[in-house]
Amino acid sequence: MDEIGSTEHTTVMSVHFSPGARTAWHAHPHGQVLHVAEGAGLVQSRGGEREEIRAGDTVTAAPGEWHWHGAAPGTFMTHFAVQEGTTQWDTPVTDDEYHG
Repeated sequence: MDEIGSTEHTTVMSVHFSPGARTAWHAHPHGQVLHVAEGAGLVQSRGGEREEIRAGDTVTAAPGEWHWHGAAPGTFMTHFAVQEGTTQWDTPVTDDEYHG
């Protein structure tokens, strides 16, 4: 991850995922906004459906919402992530969860 700008409370990062790469399950105390800059990816909230995201899409995670995101199989993805506070990390996303 490359931090491209921040204030005292808000961080904006450009994150580039290789095909199939994804985050672990995690949550943000003040939520998170993701804007896909290129490629295609996947995002899922705990207990929700896995969703495809593509360049130009913007998705949000509510404060405290457990979720993961990453590149779709066979393609790279870059997104901008906007968040406040510290990320709370949980378990890795399994292959079964990733492939749905």
